[in-house]
Amino acid sequence: MNVLVVKANNRPATEGISSRMYEVFMEEARKVSGIELNTFDVFAEDMPYFGQDFFNAMGKTAQGAELNDIEQRILAASTKAMDAFMAADTVVFAFPLWNQTIPAALQTFIDYIYRAGVTFKYTENGPVGLVPEKKVIILNARGGDYSTPQMAPLEMSVNYVRQIMNLFGIQQIEEVIIEGHNQYPDRAEEIVSEGMERVKASTGKLSPVHA
Repeated sequence: MNVLVVKANNRPATEGISSRMYEVFMEEARKVSGIELNTFDVFAEDMPYFGQDFFNAMGKTAQGAELNDIEQRILAASTKAMDAFMAADTVVFAFPLWNQTIPAALQTFIDYIYRAGVTFKYTENGPVGLVPEKKVIILNARGGDYSTPQMAPLEMSVNYVRQIMNLFGIQQIEEVIIEGHNQYPDRAEEIVSEGMERVKASTGKLSPVHA
């Protein structure tokens, strides 16, 4: 079983809670037998922003034309991201809520894998997902409390990733969210500690889809 962990926080684990969630998950996942564990660090990869360079690269490739440097880079980066995503049985996203959304590098990764004819297709009744067999685990940290009715509409990180995965046809989504540790400093240690235990428990989901 192939497990891909998309790491989307370049802060050290001593400072970034989602970075610590990633490390805790990896440590626990390494104890699970029968899985191949791979990390795709979106901050370590060369990932040019998605835009016209990508479309130029795709068009030139179809025509057999020579690509310039940026076109070669973005085509290689998007292919690497797509190959890693498609090869995975379970995809784990470890990321923070930054400025009420996801980090830009994670957005670029999603832009690379959001491709008609591969992860979804258009139909007369709207888009249909093409990878419903995959599982997803979301590991997210946010300093504020976004579970209240007032704040929930402002949360555009977990909601966004979940909606994209749903569009791809993925329904088996596990969420582990640590929130409020900055908003409630008197309970921060308890909040983070309890959350890390849930991160450990989430590795129990690393079983084959058809098991």
